Amino acid sequence: MAVLGGIRMKKPYFENVPNSLSYYEATANRSSKRKSLQASQEADVCIVGAGYTGISAALFLAEKGYKPIILEAVSVGWGASGRNGGHLVNFIGSHQKAMQFFGHKRADYIGRFAKKGVSIVRQLTKKYKINCGLVSKNICVAYDAKQMEGLKQEYQLMQKYDIESQLLDREELKEHLGTNLYCGGLLDVNAGHLHPLNLVLGEAAALEKLGGVIYENSPVVSINTKDNMPLVKTNKGEIRCKKLLLCGNGYLNIVPKLGYRILSLPTHMVATEPLGKKLAKQILPSNACVSDERYILDYYRLSQDYRLLFGGGVTYGVKTPKDIEAKLRPNIENIFSQLKGVKIDYTWSGNIGISFSRFPQIGKVDENTYFAQGYSGDGIGASHVFGEILSEAVTGYTKNFLFFSKLPWLPFPGGRKLRAVYSILGSWWYTLRDFIRI
Repeated sequence: MAVLGGIRMKKPYFENVPNSLSYYEATANRSSKRKSLQASQEADVCIVGAGYTGISAALFLAEKGYKPIILEAVSVGWGASGRNGGHLVNFIGSHQKAMQFFGHKRADYIGRFAKKGVSIVRQLTKKYKINCGLVSKNICVAYDAKQMEGLKQEYQLMQKYDIESQLLDREELKEHLGTNLYCGGLLDVNAGHLHPLNLVLGEAAALEKLGGVIYENSPVVSINTKDNMPLVKTNKGEIRCKKLLLCGNGYLNIVPKLGYRILSLPTHMVATEPLGKKLAKQILPSNACVSDERYILDYYRLSQDYRLLFGGGVTYGVKTPKDIEAKLRPNIENIFSQLKGVKIDYTWSGNIGISFSRFPQIGKVDENTYFAQGYSGDGIGASHVFGEILSEAVTGYTKNFLFFSKLPWLPFPGGRKLRAVYSILGSWWYTLRDFIRI
């Protein structure tokens, strides 16, 4: 057991995640393995976690002349940043829920960042020539009139914040989807999808060219944040730093002060065999990525080599099913009858950090220790926004950090011991609502 500022820390987070080969890992633009931390060092900024938040924060700092050091338990993008659906969407969290939890005045300030995440990713991929297959168009689809009303409200928000979008009826949806299952949808033209692991790997390579250092296979065993200069220890080395950024999200459950703020849950994905261009164009003619409006949703898109990448089935209770294909295949075949019996080449899982409000969190653990987490399944864009805000705070510009850090948050019902049980019961209720359409 390790200690955070005098508090014992849990078992390392990466030991609880199945290590099946994902499609992303099989097609990664990964260079040779990086070294692990083997000595004592000092740094202006130390960052725990080499995912989107940590890497982007480090990259923004490196652009300003800092030499950040990142400690990663396994490898760059090993967590959610390299396992997710690859959907790049606008807004930070659900803006409708932001209005509900935070009020309209604060929601309007949050709305200023509605397009920021997508913009940052597009800028970085262009600036550093990152090959991650980024393409445009995202569609949220509705099963019934009630869900469609929700999409109409979302459309109004998109218009308010100048996001190019279009409501689609059942017939218009056929231009984008080879299924009759949905009654309509909402097209976000500037959002899109990409190879998530290759994005973070490209950002990591850019960081290292600017002088940043990444130590892989260096899981943190203790953190002391009480001193003026935080101390971070691994099994074979330590970093003493002026500023410490904790960027592990759903995998950083070793930090008690942060763990009770979010619930780490596994979600699952499969990749089919290559479908060929003709069949791929039948099921997703415009190459948009798609997600539905249910509580336990499906999300899917095409890969660059014309596979269907399909995800869903968040498992409450923190257990990964033994047969992911058996869990997701019925959903695929229900949507696309053309894919009945299609071969599945890859299956994998990954943890997402969910907050009770489904809105990400940023703040301080102690005076010189910062964190960002809780992206709740929509993290590619939002994590880059929060990575930039963390970098701003380190360099002395704190306006955005102070705003977001002061947003109220609510713990999950049941406390640390019973929150998973309450979440399971809640998921059953919402699954029933999805099934009977209420």
